[in-house]
Amino acid sequence: MKQQDHGVERRQCDVLVIGGGPAGSTVAPLLAEKGYRVVMLEKARHPRFHIGESLLPANLPLFERLGVADEVKAVGMEKWGAEFVSPYHDTTQVFHFAEAWDKSMPYAYQVKRAEFDEILIRNAARKGVEVHEGCKVDAVDFLPDDTAAVRARHDDGRETEWQARFVVDASGRDTFLAHRFQMKHRNPRHNSSAVYGHFAHARRHAGQAEGNITIFWFEHGWFWFIPMMNDTTSVGMVTWPYHMKTKGTRSLQQFLLDNVATCPALAQRLQDAQLMTQVEATGNFSYVSERNHGANYLLLGDAYAFIDPVFSSGVWLAMNSGVIGAEAIDTCLSNPAAAPAALKRFDALMRRGPSQFSWFIYRVTNPIMRDFFMYPKNIFRVKEALLSVLAGDIFGKTPIWRSIWIFKALYYLANLIQPRRAFMGWKRRRFNIRRVDDPALTNT
Repeated sequence: MKQQDHGVERRQCDVLVIGGGPAGSTVAPLLAEKGYRVVMLEKARHPRFHIGESLLPANLPLFERLGVADEVKAVGMEKWGAEFVSPYHDTTQVFHFAEAWDKSMPYAYQVKRAEFDEILIRNAARKGVEVHEGCKVDAVDFLPDDTAAVRARHDDGRETEWQARFVVDASGRDTFLAHRFQMKHRNPRHNSSAVYGHFAHARRHAGQAEGNITIFWFEHGWFWFIPMMNDTTSVGMVTWPYHMKTKGTRSLQQFLLDNVATCPALAQRLQDAQLMTQVEATGNFSYVSERNHGANYLLLGDAYAFIDPVFSSGVWLAMNSGVIGAEAIDTCLSNPAAAPAALKRFDALMRRGPSQFSWFIYRVTNPIMRDFFMYPKNIFRVKEALLSVLAGDIFGKTPIWRSIWIFKALYYLANLIQPRRAFMGWKRRRFNIRRVDDPALTNT
């Protein structure tokens, strides 16, 4: 149904989704399959570049559910494990997903996000979602009749206003509704930036390990090394604000390459490599919104919160939020009396992912935690449970939590046994996450 009013085309739908990334392209087709009229507005046109190429084993069953498993397989580099390299240890450590608690998800993929995201958004259109690319949302007004008016401008200048029963913010790091409601906050417990690019001819491991992601710790943070198809490798540095200040007049490319040179293990892997893309940077890497839902709207994936990508959790958390979001919206629209309980469950599940990953993220650069990662033990099945977390298996029925609690208890005990080392690690982290405009940093 459409109307024309003063040059603005007016239309109606059941659900309007802002953003056509993994979260939006998951929630939209799931709702369309339930018979809802779903409109998705994406400001860019696919394919478009995006960072975040490493997927988790927990993604694979969802690809089957969405009907895109074969397409993703065709563009994906198989990732059977995650390697950690520390300058403070004599050996590297490889975690194989096949050794996780649930043995049915032994691998994942590394993908070029331009290809992967296009597969998802085209699938949404095939499933009946009305997809508009090159269409940027300008305003959302929540109306007294419990609907919402969403006004957007197409890249040819046309304006359209949709009246929707429900709005989904899947706008990623644009955080559309969080900005509108002024409820987005820098994560006070974490603060980092990323500098990254794609390389050709990077040195990879042989055989099945070719696609493994490698994490290299260095003095000022960590690097990722993500092999993808067609001799493309994504390399990025995640570092603290004080270190970003040292960039000075150097280009981002030179800053990245200079830091790679300080990490001999990574420099060796890139000895014959050539940059294929412009080096880019992303700041304010970790944030959270005060809430993730209202009576007739949800915030999914990065539109709600973003955490450090060291465990490659971003795409999985985004897509899983689409699954639980679709369930909540279906309940709200089909059985309003059950809406409060459905939204409460949605809220709890949305908070679980960032919470579980963040406990490890906040400590992964701590020297005691590094020891745990570099010399893992499977006492009380803690290694299997840790691998399940690394695989993204935190929302199902896999009984990992007793072993995770034991892992945490062993970590805290190690801190008590090594109080000076623990204190110095805590003190260093406090310095690392300070904002760059703090006096203590300005004077360094």
